Amino acid sequence: MSYAAWKLLHVAAVILFVGNITTGVFWAAHAHRSRDWRLISSTFEGISRSDRWFTFPGVIGIVVGGMAAAMKGNLPILGTGWILWPIVLLSISGILFGARVGPLQRRIAQVARAGDSSPEAWETYAALYRRWGIWGLLALIAPIVAMGIMVLKPALPGL
Repeated sequence: MSYAAWKLLHVAAVILFVGNITTGVFWAAHAHRSRDWRLISSTFEGISRSDRWFTFPGVIGIVVGGMAAAMKGNLPILGTGWILWPIVLLSISGILFGARVGPLQRRIAQVARAGDSSPEAWETYAALYRRWGIWGLLALIAPIVAMGIMVLKPALPGL
């Protein structure tokens, strides 16, 4: 494949990845405001499914398309700062997702499935949701910054 084709795959995967994360945040906030356990459970289960269908394949497309485009364009991957630092940021996002966001999503869905209408259950859920929001925001900001670096190509140090 040509440099342009690999770059297209890379950009399309970024759109898929960032778009899916962003819409997940939107639907989670919508469900949270409803205070409806069934909607919250369904939403967080749906977010986890959409991660499997869109976010994870997006990561594969980002990595494969980006690495192939860099190699086809004779760009040193770790020696080019505007390539290196987005890799670091994408890695940070993945670590945050795996260590915090994903487990919190599953726990939120579990609490919501129980449908316990007690104030204590809502407080447990609300605390999980706040933590999910904080870690999720960090996991979202990292690839957005990476995208900005990739587009703007600032003079950043490589290895």
